[in-house]
Amino acid sequence: MSTHPTTPSQTVGPYLHIGLPWPDGPFAVAEGTPGALWLRGTVYDGAGAPVTDALIETWQADPEGRFDHPDDPRGPRNLPGFRGLGRCPTDASGSYGILTLKPGPVPGPGGDQAPHVDISVFGRGMLNRVVTRLYFPEEEAANAADPVLNSIGDPAARATLVARREEDGYRLDIRLQGADETVFFDI
Repeated sequence: MSTHPTTPSQTVGPYLHIGLPWPDGPFAVAEGTPGALWLRGTVYDGAGAPVTDALIETWQADPEGRFDHPDDPRGPRNLPGFRGLGRCPTDASGSYGILTLKPGPVPGPGGDQAPHVDISVFGRGMLNRVVTRLYFPEEEAANAADPVLNSIGDPAARATLVARREEDGYRLDIRLQGADETVFFDI
């Protein structure tokens, strides 16, 4: 056992909120953008308590299934004002919200992937981010054929990645440990 105290390089710790968030981070698109919707949820720890100092980062394709990345084989996307990236710290209730557009299907190994949003969770005490996905409940056929979603054998575990529809968007609560723990991917 080490007698040395933990240093900033060993934990996300209290330094998380200094450099990662920015004022328009929760807005992958501007408010008022046609088709914009909210992705919301609450981050919970293993005891079921809200995590009030986590950071949620989303990365996604545009509505045509294209990424803002030079390696996208279909060419650059042409959707002004859509960033494809959102970043939101959780608030005093452990909640987050990202304003974005619903992504389209994305080609992948083994076939098209259903429309989804990649989510990274950063937090105090976590040495590394954890990565999960949000899938859309109305995309039943695409979800049933998605090779990544189908790589999860347990139907109850798969269900932790499917959001619930809300009036102005979707909700995906994230449970870091314990009962109903969200599925995280080893990337």
